[in-house]
Amino acid sequence: MIETEHPALSIRQQCELIGLNRSSYYRRPAGESPLNLDLMRQIDELYLKTPFYGVRRMTISLKGLGYGVNHKRVARLMRLMGIQALHPRKNLSRPGKDHKIYPYLLRGLEIVAADQVWSADITYIPLRQGFMYLVAIIDWYSRYVLAWRLSNTLDTAFCLEALEQALTDRQPALFNTDQGAQFTAAAFTERLTQAQVLISMDGKGRALDNIFIERLWRSLKYEDIYLKDYETVPDLEKGLKAYFHFYNWQRPHQSLGYQTPADVYFGAAASSFQRHPETELNLALSWS
Repeated sequence: MIETEHPALSIRQQCELIGLNRSSYYRRPAGESPLNLDLMRQIDELYLKTPFYGVRRMTISLKGLGYGVNHKRVARLMRLMGIQALHPRKNLSRPGKDHKIYPYLLRGLEIVAADQVWSADITYIPLRQGFMYLVAIIDWYSRYVLAWRLSNTLDTAFCLEALEQALTDRQPALFNTDQGAQFTAAAFTERLTQAQVLISMDGKGRALDNIFIERLWRSLKYEDIYLKDYETVPDLEKGLKAYFHFYNWQRPHQSLGYQTPADVYFGAAASSFQRHPETELNLALSWS
């Protein structure tokens, strides 16, 4: 968003306009070696195909591709990428310290309307000489991508920005995430509470509950990221904007009867999930 060669505004003025600390603009995280970036790209592709692979199986797969790696390096890179095997295990995700425990509210729930359930997730995005993290918020009923943001760190700020964008015009009855630190942070949960949205968080063994957004990541990477091999962050932002517009408005989904997410999301507006205190109380009791 910062134009270094802007004819009228200095970098300081641009940072002030978008509410960015100038030191954050100049901060450049320590980069990874070309080998590690290559390994992370391979891990990302393997993870899409076999999300149940843990560190040891991932290490064996990389060795099979000709990489001389040990499990310690693979474990560090997977942590950096924010991924781990999708299977029941202890400490499936790392919640914020002393965060409030929210119940899992999706058990046996039938998704019948737009804005009934939203969910959010974060994925790793490779660049030619680096990487970024992408968060997206999706409506379960329509698969419509409501908002997204990029960041070079796994902090809460970019997730909160995406949430604010998503809540601009509409809001869900229920919001589901994993128990990652970004989503259990007080700023994130308090914003949902302020909007009177019920919060649901995956527990142990619930790794596949965000299957719709996992499918979004697969589509995005195979149909855009891996094909275009973006070099810079501005190129990536421009490409993501184009892809999500295509995904929402032009790409038909078999599971939606070959309609687009936008057709279903906005076409369902008249029958969207109705938010009434008595209804929500009954739902909360039945989901608890």
